[in-house]
Amino acid sequence: MKKIDCQKCKQQHSCCDFGAWVDLDEAKKILSLGLKGDFYHLEKDKDYPSGYRVGTSVEDNRCSFLTPGGLCSIHQVDYNFKPTHCKEFPYENGRLSSFADVLCPVVKSRRKSRKKQGSSR
Repeated sequence: MKKIDCQKCKQQHSCCDFGAWVDLDEAKKILSLGLKGDFYHLEKDKDYPSGYRVGTSVEDNRCSFLTPGGLCSIHQVDYNFKPTHCKEFPYENGRLSSFADVLCPVVKSRRKSRKKQGSSR
């Protein structure tokens, strides 16, 4: 699969529809910005640098840092504060995320077109 260019996506906020997991240390820096938004569900997770992760949403709700206009309020203030998970999506550790086909319109459309091609053969 060709690398996905999120800048060309017409629905850039759709990947934020269910929030994200953020390293606890990143969350502390983001909170220092004083933005409207919150973190939920502190959990131990050895895959995160601090050993802990927090979510940016409750259950299946939108990211709490997503503005009503569909923009990331963190990104608007300073891209450097944007969580690593968000900067990398639709990839995780260099590979396409298992959630990409649910949250990424580009991946969804590519998979649909492949299915159509496969069924027309």
